[in-house]
Order: sequence, then structure tokens, then C-alpha cells
Amino acid sequence: MTSLRKTILALTAGTGALVLTSLTASAGIVCSENVCWHTPDQYSYPLDARIVIHDDSWPADPHVVFREHEGRGYWKGDEWVTW
Repeated sequence: MTSLRKTILALTAGTGALVLTSLTASAGIVCSENVCWHTPDQYSYPLDARIVIHDDSWPADPHVVFREHEGRGYWKGDEWVTW
């Protein structure tokens, strides 16, 4: 009986770790008008930035342009705005 409990505990711990890993590893696609970029983090963007957030599996329209940039911020036209 003790072996069964250990097995169940190990499976539960492994499942919990897998769930936490998948939650922290999720990326997103963030768009400002037709300019989008990938982000590994979720931010609360200013309302006036008019940002739309999609999950990483979102199929981008052909008119979307991807511009990657590191750090916290967003594209406003051709300018990267940080805060």
C-alpha cells in the first residue's frame, strides 16, 4: 500500500509541475494596428496604446507585419514606446 501511495504522490507532483511549466512557458502575440510582435510575458498595456493580445497559435492575417523587440513596451507607428 505504501508503494501505491508513493506512486500516486509522484504522479500528482509530476502533473502539477507539468501544468506550471506550460503556464509559464506560454507566449503571446501582441498587436498594435497591423504591427505585431511576440512576447513571453503578459503585460497590462496602457488603454491608449490600443493593444490586442492573441495566443501564440493565432493565425496572423496576410496584412500583419511582425516587428520583434525585447523588453516591456509596444509599437506606436514606427516607434517602440517603453514604460
